[in-house]
Amino acid sequence: MNKIKKVLPGSIAEELEIESGDILLSINNKKVVDIIDLMYLTNDEFIVVEIQKKDGEIWDLEIDKEFDEDLGIEFENPIIDDATRCSNNCVFCFIDQLPKNMRSTLYFKDDDSRLSFLQGNFVTLTNLNEDKFNRIIDYRISPINVSVHTTNPELRVKMLGNRFAGNIMERLEKLTSNGIVVNAQIVLCPGYNDGDELSRTLDDLITLGSNLQSVAIVPIGLTKHREGLIQMEGFNQSTSKQVIDRVHAFQERALEKIGTRFAFLADEFYLLSGVPFPPYEAYEDFIQHEDGVGMIRKLDYEVREILGSNRYQMESDRKVLIVTGVAAHPYLESLAQAIMAEVPKLEIEVMKIENDFFGERITVAGLVTGTDIKKQVLNAENCDAILLPVSMFRANEDVMLDDCSISDLEAHYHKPVVKVGETGIEFVESILYGGN
Repeated sequence: MNKIKKVLPGSIAEELEIESGDILLSINNKKVVDIIDLMYLTNDEFIVVEIQKKDGEIWDLEIDKEFDEDLGIEFENPIIDDATRCSNNCVFCFIDQLPKNMRSTLYFKDDDSRLSFLQGNFVTLTNLNEDKFNRIIDYRISPINVSVHTTNPELRVKMLGNRFAGNIMERLEKLTSNGIVVNAQIVLCPGYNDGDELSRTLDDLITLGSNLQSVAIVPIGLTKHREGLIQMEGFNQSTSKQVIDRVHAFQERALEKIGTRFAFLADEFYLLSGVPFPPYEAYEDFIQHEDGVGMIRKLDYEVREILGSNRYQMESDRKVLIVTGVAAHPYLESLAQAIMAEVPKLEIEVMKIENDFFGERITVAGLVTGTDIKKQVLNAENCDAILLPVSMFRANEDVMLDDCSISDLEAHYHKPVVKVGETGIEFVESILYGGN
């Protein structure tokens, strides 16, 4: 049901006395099935909105507005409709590797193109019938993030465990030729889609033109909770370097051919291999930053730029504790040393958390849990604040994967706990002022 949760101050909806608890019935006599319908149907200068008030009264509201002006309403269900459940059985699925007895929502596998458009989720396109697939084009749902993994039809069927998964190039070609911008993802699995198969996939994708905007290549994540799952190897120092060499060679060819490097590697490959990160410019527009591509290079660049800009009164006698994962620890330690060199009275301790919750092969900060933090951070008495990266938390919430919240940690340590954003400014300001 399209029940309205919130009406934004100063919005059209507030002006028309639409209220929380009202129900949106239709726009221009068309039922609103989901959030994409809402966006599409309100993209006009004159619309008629049918609202059912809390007392059951029906209002027909004629609205003159700017073409793309929003009504200013939010719903109890953000996408209005139920999310599409994934019907794949991917060999690399992270949800299948979760421990038991976590909150039920973590075990829901979504594969919803609407969430791709609205929240940046990646979708496989295998869970869409032709009507829903064509709706992406008709409604101009763009950009969309697509989990490609491989363009080899037989291999994709095998990796996704779905007999309908082999038509990925056909579907990508239809999307891009109709003006839909696509960002692709490859979850790289040793012995499956790496090596020559990776080269084939990149060579295929680059033929789709500029609307196939970028490709992120990320390594498979393997937890210790793999009972009953297929045997799978992770990447190590040697195999990570092989991937880097292959992709860097492709980037050089792509840059010469189409003016962009096109495919970009997740930070984990560089962290695992010990190969230095590419220069800042090599990430171009950091298109797939949210997928862990270039996060460390971008943060390093921005922090060092701030330190050289005299933007802040760099004086502080605070002591802060930064908590991170194993992989990023040496890089954050280097940044901490650079900041302390500019602020002599400032003390920064960077502590790495071994991932016991998911297993030692999981080293990224985004999968650190409150459970492991409490077990390993045993002495925080002398610090003024504990800083945690925003990647450790659910989107727009203060809760971690194991349901540990900021307030839980603050009660445990009797210290302010600060969620730190991903930009250099947020990092520096959190160190200097966070928790004050």
